[in-house]
Amino acid sequence: MFTIAQIHEAHDKVKSGADFPKYIQEIKALGVIGFETFVEDSRTQYFGLENFKTESEPMYANLEINANSNKAEFIERLKKHQRGETDYFKFCKDCAETGIEKWIVSLTEMTCIYYDKNGNEILVEQIPS
Repeated sequence: MFTIAQIHEAHDKVKSGADFPKYIQEIKALGVIGFETFVEDSRTQYFGLENFKTESEPMYANLEINANSNKAEFIERLKKHQRGETDYFKFCKDCAETGIEKWIVSLTEMTCIYYDKNGNEILVEQIPS
């Protein structure tokens, strides 16, 4: 199975959202089938075959997640990130400000779903391969 160190090595290559598809392919090759990232501190649970699960440590001090989500503003900031205009931490701050609590990625479905604090799906995206 994969390790957090292997995932961090792949993640260190990500400079912006433009690098996300390549990152996904790299961790998929390691055996990751999905992950759940919590915006509050970027703590992430990674899932593999046969119920394998491992969790990363927080990456930064806790961010306060806005109780009210703003889908339109979130999409605007997400697009900026995907164009390479923001780094990962700025994107996480943007998520917190627009009410995104977490995202769940399925590498079998190749989707990334963003959720608010009430568990509502805010956006479902197909991950480019």
